[in-house]
Amino acid sequence: MGAVVITGVPGVGKSTVINAAKEHTGYEVVVYGDEMIKVAMAQGLAKDRDEMRRLDPTVQRRIQEAAAEAIAARGGVIVDTHCTIKTPKGYLPGLPEWVARKLQLKQIILVEATPEEIVQRRLNDPTRKRDADAVEVVAEHQAMNRIMAMSVAVLTGATVQIIKNHEGRVEETRNAIIKALA
Repeated sequence: MGAVVITGVPGVGKSTVINAAKEHTGYEVVVYGDEMIKVAMAQGLAKDRDEMRRLDPTVQRRIQEAAAEAIAARGGVIVDTHCTIKTPKGYLPGLPEWVARKLQLKQIILVEATPEEIVQRRLNDPTRKRDADAVEVVAEHQAMNRIMAMSVAVLTGATVQIIKNHEGRVEETRNAIIKALA
């Protein structure tokens, strides 16, 4: 049984809607960033996910591979992750070929909102050290995620679905995710 990836740019509300839906899905939810930070911390490379995101891309690749192996060993799960990671050197694939194949992906769900909604959510979230991106940068990042999701689908045969998570509509988004997983 392959994995389902639910993904979106930082601040879209992806983890919120996954948590709202998980009790209705029958899937275990694995946060890819949590698996990666376990690896990074064990190797003394980073103290948190935001710090890890700023590591050299070659170091991030080694961390990604180790996390993918640990997740794949669990079988069919929902993987809460990012399609792309915006780094100082450009966009890094969050679902590169070696990760997608190890996870045996069967479905990718992109959670999206308007770039304006995402910028506001980031500004109102004191729990994270998120980049203060302009609306245009958030729009670009969502476009990069769409490109990455379809590229991964070509390699793995996974389906891709886009689900909108507009402000104040968590229940509606949760229901759409539950339906997509049925």
